[in-house]
Amino acid sequence: MAAPLWAIGGAVLRLLRWHKPAGRLILMIPALWGAFLAGRGTPPWPLIGILILGSLATSGAGCVINDLWDRDLDPLVERTRNRPLASRELTVGVGILMALLSLACAAGLALFLNPVSFALCVAAVPVILLYPAAKRVFPVPQLVLSLAWGFAVLISWTAVSGQDPNTPLWEEGLGWLWLATVLWTLGFDTVYALSDREDDERAGIHSSARFFGRQTPTAVGLFFLGAAIALLGVGISLRLHWVYFLSLAIAALLWARQTWQLYQVNPPPTLYPAIFGQNVVQGFILLAGMIGGSLLA
Repeated sequence: MAAPLWAIGGAVLRLLRWHKPAGRLILMIPALWGAFLAGRGTPPWPLIGILILGSLATSGAGCVINDLWDRDLDPLVERTRNRPLASRELTVGVGILMALLSLACAAGLALFLNPVSFALCVAAVPVILLYPAAKRVFPVPQLVLSLAWGFAVLISWTAVSGQDPNTPLWEEGLGWLWLATVLWTLGFDTVYALSDREDDERAGIHSSARFFGRQTPTAVGLFFLGAAIALLGVGISLRLHWVYFLSLAIAALLWARQTWQLYQVNPPPTLYPAIFGQNVVQGFILLAGMIGGSLLA
């Protein structure tokens, strides 16, 4: 008997991870960082809408592509065994269709961007497609994911800068922001990988949590420290108001607390997703500081 449409629809939403908003927001955050900093706190609002919808479509496509790659590995990991493709709740054909539809939506939105931003969107696609493969051959696949996150900053910044022909597409602040995004993503996704470390080892899946082993808390702390230093570089190079540095201080203190928590002996399994969720909040705290720091500068 065929599954009812409501059940299929629910499975599709879970395939796109729309039932887990934190994962969607955490890709949207660096895109908004880049847009509001490049626009000095007042980027064109229609463009912000395009970037938000584009990040949702892109993250959805990335999740489906990841699940297509991992449909035979996900059943070996406790956290992922009930995903729609892993549990065979949805067929591979449905997965491919949803991946193509998501990519088509992202591509349609990218057409509204300037040529530089559009080219960066195209350049990001191979990174998104190959991330799941990196988990099989590369010891730190979270670096590949971090580079994919870095494209969000580059795309949004150039999308806003390109609105004014007198504004250079590349500024020193963009370099610092890209570095901060890459290091921040390495930090929070390494924490996220700690949830699956034992299962990943049994399944032969690479992760930064496996690579760093007992030194993972130190590695995460260094990634967060590097992100804080790079964000300090953003504020100094763009001469932002002190409210930005206040938001950065709050984020840095939270990163320090999270790193300290990771050093606990036998931390509870709930700690890792909690830290991931906290980083979403920190991202928006920083965004508020960037907007206020740009408007008041």
